Amino acid sequence: MKVLIINGSPRVNGNTSIAISELVKTLNENDIETEVITIGNQIIRGCIGCGSCYKNHKCVFNDLVNEVAPKFEVADGLVIASPVYYASANGTLISFLDRLFYSTNFDKKFKVGASIAVCRRGGASATFDELNKYFTIAQMPVVSSQYWNSVHGRKVGEAIKDLEGLQTMRTLGRNMAFLIKSIQLGKEKVGLPEEESKIITNFID
Repeated sequence: MKVLIINGSPRVNGNTSIAISELVKTLNENDIETEVITIGNQIIRGCIGCGSCYKNHKCVFNDLVNEVAPKFEVADGLVIASPVYYASANGTLISFLDRLFYSTNFDKKFKVGASIAVCRRGGASATFDELNKYFTIAQMPVVSSQYWNSVHGRKVGEAIKDLEGLQTMRTLGRNMAFLIKSIQLGKEKVGLPEEESKIITNFID
């Protein structure tokens, strides 16, 4: 079983990396393989709504989004981690996620999702809510922890002093491993829920 982790920070070894490392260590201890991909230091443009992905099943911009898509498809879980900028996630990360989720038509249902926000002081819960929307529109169960998934630190490396935040990451890792294993067992023993044909409506006809 594998979890794909997207690091949205432009600082490769910054405070977001410290939070991720604590999560990775715990997931690995619970027999979950991990892969971390850093995208915050890349140039990734936003979606232009061209609709090309409906036909070609990939984004028209052939960059890191299309490289990560097959890894997301085979993963059992996805973690999105971001520093907080103006009470929001890193714009590069949002552009990446918009295109990744919109351009991929594989079934994401019951892949497990978790988001992490890293900040100096405020904006963590707003960023946390912003990132979780990607999971909830795709029928991906969201993993909870003992607190909202946030770690605090301003200067590079300060996050190591946030003992509660790091414990929150470890709890998140154990809960994520448990949920992934439980869903796998549920698929084998119970099967997936019945699914209706999708209904899409417009507010104005």
